[in-house]
Amino acid sequence: MADVAARAGVSHQTVSRVLNDSPVVREQTRARVLAAIAELGYRRNNAARMLVTNRSGRIGMVAAHLGLHGPSMTALAVQDAAHEAGYDVSLVGLSEMSVDSLNGAVDRLLDQAVEAIVIAVAHRDALLTTRALQLPIPVILAQGVGAEQPMAAGIDQVAGAVLATQHLLDLGHSRVAHVTGPDDWIEAAQRRAGWLRVHEQRNVLPGPELVGDWSAPSGYRAGLRIADDPAITAVFVANDNMAIGVLRAMHERGRRVPAEVSVVGFDDVPEAAYYWPALTTVAQDFTAVGRCAVDLVLRALGGDDTATADLIAPTLVVRDSTAAPAC
Repeated sequence: MADVAARAGVSHQTVSRVLNDSPVVREQTRARVLAAIAELGYRRNNAARMLVTNRSGRIGMVAAHLGLHGPSMTALAVQDAAHEAGYDVSLVGLSEMSVDSLNGAVDRLLDQAVEAIVIAVAHRDALLTTRALQLPIPVILAQGVGAEQPMAAGIDQVAGAVLATQHLLDLGHSRVAHVTGPDDWIEAAQRRAGWLRVHEQRNVLPGPELVGDWSAPSGYRAGLRIADDPAITAVFVANDNMAIGVLRAMHERGRRVPAEVSVVGFDDVPEAAYYWPALTTVAQDFTAVGRCAVDLVLRALGGDDTATADLIAPTLVVRDSTAAPAC
């Protein structure tokens, strides 16, 4: 910093004000300091800064199954929102969820002196473990959350499933099958609950329920079983990845989509519009989740550690994979 000050012909304090984006520095002076920083390749010493301010400027994040669309997009959204708020993010990814792996991830983040931790792990065990944590810093959940849950940001999964199921019943289908996510995922249970709720509200018996694991092969296996039942004319699939497997199974069995079977997915992955046929699906606003999670972090760091946030409403994107049943 002293070298930057000497090169720019200003004081050490002026360099500090420029680095902290102080409004009291004249634009001409600011430009001169920034030019000296670029010329000398100056980088802040964050360790020294933390000793002075007692703040790391860093948020920790734990996310599981980053190979899946939802977890990866949630992690990216939190990182983007944190950067906009002036924070760096330390991300620990879990390939498999266990209580030990989650606790280990939290310990690694605490060793980095993070100011708060965002946990995006939608497993039942993760929720129980998070509730049991006794940490000196705020902990915010960003997946698998429910309505009016304190320090939690998320999308209304039940509402998304309701939209999908209502769409199929409104088209005139009477038996809507469901391919669920894994039993131990909170969001899979929430989507299943929405599917059941609509049937109960309309006094209609739901179609068969088949358990998947979020993968296209599991959707394909479920799709083969659904395709063999001519009474089933519609299926709500708990994610788009499994939906592509269902579409493949229908094609192999000679059941046309949507002429004979309508298919709705969940997530609205970028490829969904290019499936054949283009997939009707439920879109989730992960950018809003990231902003909401970081907003809760900032509120907690400001002293409001019981804040709640409304669940973010998903939207139904209607494409070519759904239609009224054939007469």
